[in-house]
Amino acid sequence: MRTVHPRAARSSDASSATPDDPYRLWKRAGLLLLTFAWIGLGLAGHDPWKFEDATMFGVAWEMNQRGDYVLPRLAGEVYLPQPPLVPALAALTQQLLAPPLEPFNAARLAAGVLLALALGFSALAATELSGATHRWLPVLILIGSVGLWDRAHVLSAELALMTGLAIALYGQALALRRAAAGGAWIGVGAATALLGSGLQGPMWLVIAMAIEAVLDPRWRRSQYAVAVLVALVVACALTAPWLIALHQRDPALVNAWLEAESPGQYIAWLSDAGRANPLYHARNLLWFAWPALPLIAWMLWTRGRGFNGGLAQPAVQIPGVLALVIYVNLLLMPDPKLIDALPLLIPLALLAGLEVDSLRRGFSAALDWFGILTFGLLAIVVWGIWIDARLNGMSPGIAALFRDTEAGYQPTFHLGSIIIAILLTLAWFALVRPARRSNRRALLNWAVGVTLAWGLYSTIWLPYLDSRRSYRAMMEDLDTHLPAHGCVTSRTLGDPQRALLFYFAGIATVREETHAIADCRALLVQYGAITGAAPALDGWRVEWQGGRRGDATERYVLYVKERAS
Repeated sequence: MRTVHPRAARSSDASSATPDDPYRLWKRAGLLLLTFAWIGLGLAGHDPWKFEDATMFGVAWEMNQRGDYVLPRLAGEVYLPQPPLVPALAALTQQLLAPPLEPFNAARLAAGVLLALALGFSALAATELSGATHRWLPVLILIGSVGLWDRAHVLSAELALMTGLAIALYGQALALRRAAAGGAWIGVGAATALLGSGLQGPMWLVIAMAIEAVLDPRWRRSQYAVAVLVALVVACALTAPWLIALHQRDPALVNAWLEAESPGQYIAWLSDAGRANPLYHARNLLWFAWPALPLIAWMLWTRGRGFNGGLAQPAVQIPGVLALVIYVNLLLMPDPKLIDALPLLIPLALLAGLEVDSLRRGFSAALDWFGILTFGLLAIVVWGIWIDARLNGMSPGIAALFRDTEAGYQPTFHLGSIIIAILLTLAWFALVRPARRSNRRALLNWAVGVTLAWGLYSTIWLPYLDSRRSYRAMMEDLDTHLPAHGCVTSRTLGDPQRALLFYFAGIATVREETHAIADCRALLVQYGAITGAAPALDGWRVEWQGGRRGDATERYVLYVKERAS
């Protein structure tokens, strides 16, 4: 007999009454508005920033310039660390919306499309696994996830991988009652993950589904075998056209992509260069996956004692096994980065939403008041610093806190941004005012608080952040010192910098890392922090040096060959 947690039973009774709630449509509209506000804020209004955003935009820009959406290129060179789905989607939004938008702003809207799909399919998966009353819980948890913060609003392969896993999880849940349809969605999700990020995502799905088949006989039925077969056919049908087109260009390109997908890219002990750091994700996951992890701990405690069907349920097994597979792989990856863990948040959100209704009221109240105090104080501080900087310039103490080497910054006044920031602040105050407290209300308040913080970050403070993270001014200044004719060699210049140098200055550097012989008159070198004069190089003179405004962690030096006397 199925044992139901008493609090869950009371919550279920309350939930069953929701169809008669006269405010149901208003609540749904409010949740949709919250979701789209969180997705849309920060997508436009700033230059491409370092790392994935700049790199993916650079590839998308070249796709439109060349009219080639099969073979990704970066600064004139073939670029196959990731397949072309994300830059191709960014190139499409760029074609449709630039003008009136700047090309990089239009391209970044592709990240919003992927993010909306990830949230939507997470809601669909929760509906299949736990019922319609749970559909919004993973969405609120994802919106409130600290790890998604700015990483969800930039162009990246990890965002496509996250979306693909959300689609595949929905397909697995649907396959329990509709094998063919569920298998088709699994195939779509696997193809999205492969075309967006590579083989890692599909391998996670294959391993997780194999483990599920070992754990529970329901995954060994003929119905599920049909779903797996359909998934394989759909995934191959969606991915084969790109691979065939790539092979028709040159069979060596397919081999180059497969080499980039070698096991050493994902498992450190199979790589000659990378080193695993298992503690990296272990120590960062608690804040990265907040507030999902505490809710998952409560779910394991509750269902581990046999309540609400226990742990041997599809709602636990499907996302739980996939989350374990992803996490183990993250621990083994060489040179780990936080953005690698982005796809893990999807199955964690599905797990975290399972026992929200049975959460002890004291725990949910603690989360609720912690969120209200945290985001309330944060809003006061953010507004206070902005007003002070606007009137008096940024103080040296605040500049030091922001790790900024330049004090005295005065934010620009943009009426539209100010109005949005004020409306977000007032909306937060109205939503978290004293009202009937509940577990779900605590999650909603947390998500609204994160949206407020992200909204202030991406409105009134966006010009400051853009001035520190943009390479535009640096690249334009560098361009005035480059030789009028001839090539430019680069040394240790990162992919984002190469992409933006090509976009802002039209310069495709000849990399020393791939060209053993490069007889160029100019040499551009990327250093870390430099104190004092730029390092001297025999046979070269320093023509220019610079970096991003207020950033002392990177320095770029342009050398020009000295003429023989």
